[in-house]
Amino acid sequence: MRNFVWGSIGLGFLVLYGSLFVFVRNASRELIHRNKENERLYEETKMQLAELQRAEKELLKRTTELESANKELEAFSYSVSHDLRAPLRAIDGFSRVMLEEYNDKLDDEGKRYLNIVRDNTQKMGQLIEDLLALSRLGRKEMQVSRIDMTKLAKTVFDEIKEANPGRNIQLEIKTLPPAYGDQAMIHQVLVNLLSNAIKFTRFKEKAVIEIGSIVRMNEIVYYVKDNGVGFDMQYLNKLFGVFQRLHSTEDFEGTGVGLAIVQRIIHRHGGKVWAEGKVNEGSTFYFNLSEGGMKK
Repeated sequence: MRNFVWGSIGLGFLVLYGSLFVFVRNASRELIHRNKENERLYEETKMQLAELQRAEKELLKRTTELESANKELEAFSYSVSHDLRAPLRAIDGFSRVMLEEYNDKLDDEGKRYLNIVRDNTQKMGQLIEDLLALSRLGRKEMQVSRIDMTKLAKTVFDEIKEANPGRNIQLEIKTLPPAYGDQAMIHQVLVNLLSNAIKFTRFKEKAVIEIGSIVRMNEIVYYVKDNGVGFDMQYLNKLFGVFQRLHSTEDFEGTGVGLAIVQRIIHRHGGKVWAEGKVNEGSTFYFNLSEGGMKK
């Protein structure tokens, strides 16, 4: 009987040992498999991290190159524009002297040609001034402060209206929420947008212009709306380009730089600018300003 008991106990231990051996063996195999899988995942992660670091370095390199190219382009534009002003002043000055000092010796055709020369030099001078203003925007340090947009809009309109005597202009400035940005730059934005609104309503018996704001996707959006000639939306992508014009210079003067300046300023404030229009019904220009995303 005792031998049977001890035999049973021995058999039990043997079975237990065998089960434990199988468990340990399987666990070891599973652990080895997991270790190999972890090693594989580690190597993949390490490769992905290295690739990400290479991509970040390449992006930083390209960004630095782009910033450098932009600075060089701005410096070149400034230099060329600045250097062109002197000969233009000379051309305009000598043309004026000829008209004044040799007026009695010039026939009507000669006077007309000289006046054309003067008109075009003045247009070129304005174009150069606009290009200089555009190039300066990339270098000017921003002075951010709280802006009373309602007051600023009224001030800008009063300034522009003085240069457009005799026009029948109905202006409505709604109560605008304040903004945060560089006041001089935002002043220029309103000058350019309001000047465009007044210019492109020239052939209307009564120009109707509205300055207001809306809330769009939890952001304040300002707008300038007019009942002027409008534009075809298929040309929207050209609207804010430098030298891009959607109307003839015979009907509407301008250099084609004003809206590019607006876009540059709004982008420096971390905002967006866009427009909607319909031919012969008017245009609406929208912009927002992102206080947290200002690019100084």
